Amino acid sequence: MSLKIPKIIGHRGACGYAPENTLESIHTAADMGIQWVELDVKLTKDEVPIIMHDDTLDRTTNSTGNVAEKTYQELKELDAGSWYADSFYGAHIPTLEQAIEVIIDRGLGLNLEIKPCPGREKLTAEVALDLLSTIWDDHDRLLISSFQNVSLETAMDIAYDWHRGLLIGEEFPENIEELIKFFDVSCVNVNANTITREEVEQIIEIGMPILSYTVNQPDQARLLQSWGVDGFFSDTPDVIQENIFIVH
Repeated sequence: MSLKIPKIIGHRGACGYAPENTLESIHTAADMGIQWVELDVKLTKDEVPIIMHDDTLDRTTNSTGNVAEKTYQELKELDAGSWYADSFYGAHIPTLEQAIEVIIDRGLGLNLEIKPCPGREKLTAEVALDLLSTIWDDHDRLLISSFQNVSLETAMDIAYDWHRGLLIGEEFPENIEELIKFFDVSCVNVNANTITREEVEQIIEIGMPILSYTVNQPDQARLLQSWGVDGFFSDTPDVIQENIFIVH
């Protein structure tokens, strides 16, 4: 079993063109011919896995407050599109199940980032992956990642045969090789704005493919590609796809 590392992954769908983490954003990526998308999953108060990035509702809905304090029934009524553009009025916060149905229907691969609200690192991974296991069977086109070690460890415990990605933030860990071995990951996802050429070479030397986030400028993509980075998360995935070297 080997992960088919994609060259381009639509970030939160294709959030340069549609409201992030919505079904509309997933469809937009698919319509562009993008083959993979990245989405964030967290839990409602009543433990329904939903596609959402922030811990609060303020930025991407017409409401306010903490996601973890709202039931799905409350969240499903919200508008999650008009903050982006009037034309997306009526877009909703999708459940993980709704998002997966669209992804499977459109033939996409998925990087699911477990993005738990504070204190729900283990539970979010458990609930999301339990659901995923009932409806997803293409292991070569699924990557589970998280900044939270507890969430990644939970994924390793309950879904060992799924690919995991080690997410690295702005601080490059000194124990990178230990982390790669411990979580038995299939790739390393790095911050495009802070990673250095030396760090990229260090990961390559360990034998790991590298994905970088979030890359919207062709020049940056080409530079990272010249260093040995394999693929890119992008808000404007069509732009990056047109401007990098892809071996068919």
